[in-house]
Amino acid sequence: MTGVPDQPKSKVRLATVWLDGCSGCHMSLLDTDERLVALAQHVSVVWGPLVDAKVFPENVDVTLVEGAVSSEEDLHRIRQVRARTKILVTLGDCAITGNVSAMRNNFGANAVLKRAYLENATLDAQIPRQVIPPLLAMVRPVHEFVPVDVFVPGCPPSADLIFSVLSELLAGKMPNLAAKFG
Repeated sequence: MTGVPDQPKSKVRLATVWLDGCSGCHMSLLDTDERLVALAQHVSVVWGPLVDAKVFPENVDVTLVEGAVSSEEDLHRIRQVRARTKILVTLGDCAITGNVSAMRNNFGANAVLKRAYLENATLDAQIPRQVIPPLLAMVRPVHEFVPVDVFVPGCPPSADLIFSVLSELLAGKMPNLAAKFG
């Protein structure tokens, strides 16, 4: 398939992570359609929303991160992901700027929790403490917590852009997104 590199000596260990976002970036990844089959010949998906692994693995070659960092759980996860990943790719505007996820910054975490779980509840109004992780005071983009190697913009990025970035990474090249956006 055009754009996919020749078969590498071993498959690239690929992970996808979903922090505070809408899953639109993962949907765009799935929108690469039949090109996923071509990519699957070159990657081994070791972590993601549809993978049953309980612990983020060691020695991941490429991780695609969707969403912003908004909770203590997100912060722990992104630090662990960075420590175990060779190339970290932020996928979409929430991961890059905070975007929609950061809209709560204007109100504060406590006000948002109060509005969602107390003011709008009709039965058993209470803020859950065991189901949701503690929220950070502010939602922030990934690069404010860990180094990022590749930034893929869009809300969500197009399937073509995601496929192009993955194809370049699989070919051993760092994508030049500045060239793609003129």
